[in-house]
Amino acid sequence: MPAKPGQHLAEHARQRHQQALRRAQRTLTEMNDAGETVTVALIARRAGVSRSWIYTQPELRDRIQQLQRHRADADARRETTIRATDDSLRQRLTLAHERISQLRAENQQLRDALAQAHGQLRASRLNAQDS
Repeated sequence: MPAKPGQHLAEHARQRHQQALRRAQRTLTEMNDAGETVTVALIARRAGVSRSWIYTQPELRDRIQQLQRHRADADARRETTIRATDDSLRQRLTLAHERISQLRAENQQLRDALAQAHGQLRASRLNAQDS
């Protein structure tokens, strides 16, 4: 039975579409696995497809959006962690400065008390020599 007119052309177009879809999906997976930022433009360039073609592929477009949301959520969590860490470090630094001030004051009191004790000791020795 002879092939219908255009059947070979349609088959070839279907195969090209499937190849392009596989390249785009593979590129998307590789970028995600490498921790790269996933964008339509990068996927299109690396997979050798057009950006407009990607937008016509619902499953691929949904996967890209899902990964972008996941990345944004991870970045937000990381930013919160960094902010919390910065805040806790600032708090620890403030407490350390307060403790240093307390210790300086205590050291000064001890120096003063020691100087006074030395003065009393000297005075008592002088009194003992005079007697």
